[in-house]
Amino acid sequence: MDSLLLYFDDEQAAALRLAAACGLPAAAVERHRFPDQELRLRLPRDGRLPPQLVLYRGLDRPNEKLVELLLVCGEARRLGAQRLILVSPYLAYMRQDIAFRPGEVVSQQVVGRFLAELVDALITVDPHLHRIERLQQAVPLTEAVSLSGAPALARLITRERPQALLLGPDEEAAQWVAAAAAGQGFEHGVCRKVRHGDRQVAISLPALEVADRAVVLLDDVVSSGHTLAQATRLLLAAGAASVDVAVTHALFADDALALLHASGVGQVWSSDCIAHPSNAVAMAGELAAALRPLLRT
Repeated sequence: MDSLLLYFDDEQAAALRLAAACGLPAAAVERHRFPDQELRLRLPRDGRLPPQLVLYRGLDRPNEKLVELLLVCGEARRLGAQRLILVSPYLAYMRQDIAFRPGEVVSQQVVGRFLAELVDALITVDPHLHRIERLQQAVPLTEAVSLSGAPALARLITRERPQALLLGPDEEAAQWVAAAAAGQGFEHGVCRKVRHGDRQVAISLPALEVADRAVVLLDDVVSSGHTLAQATRLLLAAGAASVDVAVTHALFADDALALLHASGVGQVWSSDCIAHPSNAVAMAGELAAALRPLLRT
């Protein structure tokens, strides 16, 4: 089955790395925003599309991008595309998986069903899932693949800080810290966090010796940066020789990156799941290995 990888220009570099790794032709979706914020999109090749499309679109800053997916997938189907595979290295709206108060929208279920109605298969990286075991429970597709950026980040940490103590900034990071440590043999642990709001958290360090150690804080995502900044200040006060940060998804809302450096963080390394100056690890190899079995020949 003939195939084509579609991408948007703001994700060109990562998309082309994936296309090269899989030997797929690639083309950009043209995008224009009108003054009233509506979008005009144009598919390549004058709409003469092959039957199988791989659509590369991360869902950071998701609200507009979800509309893009709706428009592109709908038009591709109308033009005869038989199989659509979404490669979305960052999957949005996965945090709210239950209603904490009556009437709250459970966004994970709503967005998951929305994506499942648009595409035939999905590949993502480190989705923010805590109360469910499998990605298919959030996105009801038979072919829904969840990868982790932790092993690739661990390989980078091995090169840069071979004797590092690997810590998660909170208990939710335990799965990523354990996955990173397993392949490289790092000593590791997690901090404890009590959240008092979007930007107010209290952190306590694990019962591990940190004095004179190079510490790397590893997590799936950095948004406001307040949790990592507070952990960094505690670690340096406890005598850590250095604190660096490794993260799969570099959201870095507002002044988050400046906040981390002001707290004493040295290096910030991220994967290219979200394009950012801190990108130090390309996920094309892992994404390609997951994509190849999903391509129909």
